[in-house]
Amino acid sequence: MSDRLRVGIVGVGWGGLVQVPAFRAVPEFEVVALCARTATSVEKAGHRTGITDLSTDWPAFVRRPDLDVISIVTPTVAHHDQVLAALDAGKHVLCEKPQALTDDDARAMLARAQDKGLAHAVCFEDRWSPEKYAAHELVADGYLGTPYSARVSARVDYWHPTHPLQSEWMYRGADGGGYLLGLGAHDMDYLCWLFGEPSAVCADVRTTVPTRKRPDGTVLEVDADDTASLLIRFESGVVATQSLTAMGLHAGAAYHLDITASAGALSITGTLFERTLQAGTIDDPGLTPVAGSSRIPRSGALGFDGGARNGAARQLALLLEDWLPAFDGKPTPGVPNLADGLRVQRIVTAARQSSAGQGWVELSPRLDG
Repeated sequence: MSDRLRVGIVGVGWGGLVQVPAFRAVPEFEVVALCARTATSVEKAGHRTGITDLSTDWPAFVRRPDLDVISIVTPTVAHHDQVLAALDAGKHVLCEKPQALTDDDARAMLARAQDKGLAHAVCFEDRWSPEKYAAHELVADGYLGTPYSARVSARVDYWHPTHPLQSEWMYRGADGGGYLLGLGAHDMDYLCWLFGEPSAVCADVRTTVPTRKRPDGTVLEVDADDTASLLIRFESGVVATQSLTAMGLHAGAAYHLDITASAGALSITGTLFERTLQAGTIDDPGLTPVAGSSRIPRSGALGFDGGARNGAARQLALLLEDWLPAFDGKPTPGVPNLADGLRVQRIVTAARQSSAGQGWVELSPRLDG
């Protein structure tokens, strides 16, 4: 790979706030063009980022011969068609999570990327958060021995009735809304990164408040989930529990993860954006603080000081650095790709089926099954 990879970003909300600075932190990439549904949105993003090559025509945009990488940062409902179009045009693809609305859509995206032999990745950048990255290294290095179980919970207040509405598509399941996909997907991916293939899921997934009033007094019907509790069995023998809610008033974006194992244990506590890692082995009197990963992008830490947007940009920049060998046809085992996105989608589908009355839902051992 001799020249810089020219990047076009479709979707300028998160795309402009997080993806542009992340790509700019990795010298091998160059963001040269932006695309959005409306001229107003893309022009605002262009003014904010200094990018002047702007478009509102995504089908033509993803086929441009001067673009090497297409990053899809649109609402979930659009991912399938846009990713397939980019792949068919011979572009390497970065796709925002969640990957798709259905297992079949996610499976088709993976199959097309594999058929075309193109690099592909999914934005599960939370793997690179300092505490999660360090915890993964502890588990992978055998520091804890054989993992037994894990418990993860996340509570935010984004959908509590006392808070203003988010974008309306987020409240509609058919558009990819809901927090099992939105908030839960990162931890599902992380649990799979730690423990391997999931084998069965049992869950309760619900919509706590089915209607919300808009500022103009009209009623928004809500069918996307805001709260979920999952039990996930892994082929490795680990059992994980995952709970999440967007209705946690005064929760402060609370986050907790703990892992028990044959030779030790660890925990991560705090918020979604600021966390503390503790760990201990059977030879220790208890859990003690462990430093999170100190890794920063090679270009430096400027602009990546933490918080939802800055933290995500730093983490995405590290994902992009680790993705670079893929463009030379080399493996990138730690980088989540469309297979990982499909794996998460299958857990979500199984959780919904379980909640609808199917009890434990077994997952086929093959991702294409």
